[in-house]
Amino acid sequence: MSDTNTTETSTELGDIVAVATGAGSFGTLLAAATAAGLVETLQGAGPFTVFAPNDDAFAALPAGLVDALLKEENRDTLVKVLTYHVVSGAVLAADVATGDVATVEGSTFAVVVGDGVVLNDSAHVIATDIKASNGVIHVIDAVLVPSGVDAAALLS
Repeated sequence: MSDTNTTETSTELGDIVAVATGAGSFGTLLAAATAAGLVETLQGAGPFTVFAPNDDAFAALPAGLVDALLKEENRDTLVKVLTYHVVSGAVLAADVATGDVATVEGSTFAVVVGDGVVLNDSAHVIATDIKASNGVIHVIDAVLVPSGVDAAALLS
């Protein structure tokens, strides 16, 4: 990612969906947001902070899990998983601290700031502060799964 021109205003940036689309590495996330009916929300006023799993993160899930999540009958579970990656407000990397973070989904995930930033002991933040007109995206290398979601049951 190249440095953002410091004179660029938020009105010149696209919304979170447009920025993610332009990045080219969030095809699965965008397909999931579409299936979950969350695109309009992510295009809304916000601000939002999205801890966005890239395509490689989705590819690392057990075989068949993404396809299962995208089925209409699993839409509520998909919404739960996706909104677990979203935090209200625009939180830049410099403002991230160790502790529990409340998600739009309604529960929390654990953040550990040390040698890099790790979420729930499983996902590493691999790119930060991708700005959008309605928030910010931080790229993560794993899909976070909130408690109460049984991935094995989705595959059966």
